[in-house]
Amino acid sequence: MLLLGGLWLLWRWPPAAGVPGKNLHFRKVASGVSPLGSTSPRALNIFHRDLKRKQKNWAARQPEPMKFDYLKEEVESRIADRVYDIARNFSLALDIGCGRGNIAQHLNKETVGKFFQVDIAENALKNILEMEIPTVSVLADEEFLPFRENTFDLVVSSLSLHWVNDLSRALEQIHYILKPVGVIISAMFGGDTLCELRCSLQLAETEREGGFSPHISPFTAVNDLGHLLGRAGFNTLTGVTIKRVD
Repeated sequence: MLLLGGLWLLWRWPPAAGVPGKNLHFRKVASGVSPLGSTSPRALNIFHRDLKRKQKNWAARQPEPMKFDYLKEEVESRIADRVYDIARNFSLALDIGCGRGNIAQHLNKETVGKFFQVDIAENALKNILEMEIPTVSVLADEEFLPFRENTFDLVVSSLSLHWVNDLSRALEQIHYILKPVGVIISAMFGGDTLCELRCSLQLAETEREGGFSPHISPFTAVNDLGHLLGRAGFNTLTGVTIKRVD
């Protein structure tokens, strides 16, 4: 069982006025990609981000990636549908953990004026699909976004944020780079994802070895998402969908 623990649609309503799109620029950081071995100072670092980068680079080099991207493509098409449900245009949009850029491929230039696509893996950015929306590829870590405040009208993310070590920090950064009345639409795996496989591995290893090691990534509990989003500063939640994918 796969549990999509958040297909969120949230609005940012801060008191400050927005910054015009023409002022788009990066923060002064050395790189959006975390340095080798770097960690978030306030989080339990479960995932080795450099190893995750290598895994994504390896996956991006495999022939015929469409054979393995069917789940991600399905989720990304649903995210695009949510974008179309909003009766407005977005001058600047950001896709965090874009992979091959399937979300932008499902959208059109009447809805999104320009799409920035961020991924930790350079090979994924090299394989970006062709689309009608003007795009900019940025090599950056989801935990260290190199953009300035009030930059984007829309932020989307598909099946990427469950691999960050400090989800609270990542959400705070997303809130920081969103313009007032900006929107975030994201999907990630919830806490009960692959619970049957997790339990089976634990029982089998305990029976044979007398103990077990974790073989399945931990995921954020669905009930904690609302609290994390509130801490990050999002104050208008217009929709959360919990989906079970068997």
